Amino acid sequence: MTAPAGGSTRTAVWIVVPIAVVLSLLILLLATREPATERAINFELRGEIAPLIEGEGLDGVWFDIDDHSNQWVVVNFFSTTCVPCVREHPELVEFEARHAPLNDVVVVSVAFDDAAANIRAFFDDFGGDWPVISRDTGSIAVAYGVVAVPETYLVGPGGVIVEKLVGGVTADQLDGLILSAGGA
Repeated sequence: MTAPAGGSTRTAVWIVVPIAVVLSLLILLLATREPATERAINFELRGEIAPLIEGEGLDGVWFDIDDHSNQWVVVNFFSTTCVPCVREHPELVEFEARHAPLNDVVVVSVAFDDAAANIRAFFDDFGGDWPVISRDTGSIAVAYGVVAVPETYLVGPGGVIVEKLVGGVTADQLDGLILSAGGA
């Protein structure tokens, strides 16, 4: 014996309607919530002691951010394949050159998922003579809340984070932040 046609229709309705309601609510929830990238970009370390950055640089010299507590430190997270990183790099070179005679600022780059050979070639091509941490950088990126590159942190003397900059930076922008924070 087969069930009457009306019974299978009712069963289908009892299955389809709840699924449609749940899917509609899920779509509504996803459409009205704040995007994850905006929440992550608001990850705020400003006013906090900078997380530890230490490691062997590309030049073989050990870098420890705590050794620079009497200077401004510009921490730049980058990748050699990132177009905005390539665009901002000459600005970092200019900024570092402005401050080299004063010895008041240290720039350190933290490579984001990149090979040491690519990083060496990048610095050979585009300049820059500062520490570059390239190994085991994932934990550093997590500690700083890095979402995507480029991201730059300005750490004041004493080790407190003054500013987080998302996207490319300029030498004038960095100098302005130092000046507005009471630096030279």
